[in-house]
Amino acid sequence: MQMSVKRLDQSLSALKGSPQESKQDIQTWLSAVLTYHDSCKDSIGDDPPNRSLISAQISSKMDYLSFLASNSLALANRIPDIPTTSTNTRRQAYEHVFPNWVSAEDRRALLDTNTIKADAVVAQDGTGDYKTISKAIKAASGGRFVIYVKAGTYKEKISTSTDNIMLVGDGKDATMITNDRSVGGGSTMPNSATFVITGDGFIAKDIGFSNTAGTAREQALAVRVASDHSVFYRCSFRGYQDTLYALSLRQFYRDCDIYGTIDFIFGNAAAVFQNCNIILRHPAKGHHNTILANGRTDPGQNTGFSLQKCRIRAGREFYPERHTVASYLGRPWKEYSRAVVMQSSMDDSIWRKGWDEWSGGFALKTLYFAEYANVGPGAGTAGRVGWAGYHVIGAGDAVAFTVGKFISGGSWLPSTGVDFDAGL
Repeated sequence: MQMSVKRLDQSLSALKGSPQESKQDIQTWLSAVLTYHDSCKDSIGDDPPNRSLISAQISSKMDYLSFLASNSLALANRIPDIPTTSTNTRRQAYEHVFPNWVSAEDRRALLDTNTIKADAVVAQDGTGDYKTISKAIKAASGGRFVIYVKAGTYKEKISTSTDNIMLVGDGKDATMITNDRSVGGGSTMPNSATFVITGDGFIAKDIGFSNTAGTAREQALAVRVASDHSVFYRCSFRGYQDTLYALSLRQFYRDCDIYGTIDFIFGNAAAVFQNCNIILRHPAKGHHNTILANGRTDPGQNTGFSLQKCRIRAGREFYPERHTVASYLGRPWKEYSRAVVMQSSMDDSIWRKGWDEWSGGFALKTLYFAEYANVGPGAGTAGRVGWAGYHVIGAGDAVAFTVGKFISGGSWLPSTGVDFDAGL
C-alpha cells in the first residue's frame, strides 16, 4: 500500500504539471499501482475456502481499489499525445520527479573508465569502508550514492528503498551476492529474494545475484525489482524457479546472463532485455522450463517483457537433456500477459510449440505473445501455438517494443552511459 500511495502521489503531481509531457510516467505509475494491488491479493491466496474472514474482507477492498485504479489508468491513457516530444523536455520532466539524478558526466565516468569514484567501498578483507553491502546501502542518503563492491561472495539478504544507488562490482562472476531462502524452505515467494530493490534510479554494473536453493525448494528469487528507470549492465542472475522478479515500472537489462528453469523472468514491469544470455537449466523431475511469465492484469497497463537481440540456449548441464525436457519461451501468468521475443537466436532446446498454457484455456484469447525476426534451430514459427493472442509480427509492430518506444529509453538511458539500441 505504501508503494501504491507513492506512485499515486507522483501521478497527481504530474497531472498538475504537464500531463501531456508526463503521459508515459503517469501510465507507468498507475500500471504499477494495479500491479501492487494484484500482488497483495496474490499474497493472501486465490482460493476462497482457504481464506480467513479478514483475508476475504481485505481482498474485497483491494478489488474495489483496483477498480478505481483501472478507471484512473483508462483516463490517463486518453491524455492526448504530443506529436514531437524532445528528449530535453522528457529529461526535464523526469528530473522534476527525481531531482537527485546523477549527472551524465558522472555516470559515464563510472561506467566507461577503470577508475571508480565511489562513495563507499565494500570488501570482505577489511580494505574498504564496510565488510557488507547492507551496511554500505544504509549509509546512502538518497542523493547519488555509488558503492564499489570488491570481488568476493557476499551471503546477504538485502533490501533497499533508497533512490539513486549504484552498485559497481569486479565482474558478474567475480562479485556475487547470494542467499538460499525459498518457499520450500519456509519463506514467502516475494521475501525469498536475495536482493529487493524499490528505490528508483537503481543501477548495477558487473555484479552477480544468486539464489542457491536449488530445484527441490520451489520458488527462490535472486532479485525482486520495483525500481523505476533501473538498469542492470553486465550482471548475472542465477537461480532456478522464479529467478528474476521484474515486478513493476521501467527496467532495462543489457549484456546480462539470466539462468533459470520455471518462469524465471516474471512480474509486470515494462522491461527490455537487450543482448542478454538467457540460459536454461535442468528443472526438477516432472517439470519443464518456461522463460517468461508476465503478470499484466489490465489491458490499459503499458507493461510487458521484450527480449531483443538475446541468445536463448541450454546451459552446459542441461544441454544433453534438452530434447527430453520441454522448454518454452513463456506462458500467461495473468489474463493480459504480454511478451515479445525479437531479433534473438534460439538453440534447439526451445520446443516447436514455442509457448505453453498456464491452466487450460486461461488467457489464450486475451494475452499478447509475439515473435519477430528470430533465428536459430528453435526459432521456426511454422509449428507454433494457434492461440488468438499469439502473433508473428513485422517490423511495424515490433518497433513498439523497442527501447525507444516501450520504455522511452532515449529520454533517460543516455545519462547512464550504458550501451543501448533505441530501435530495431
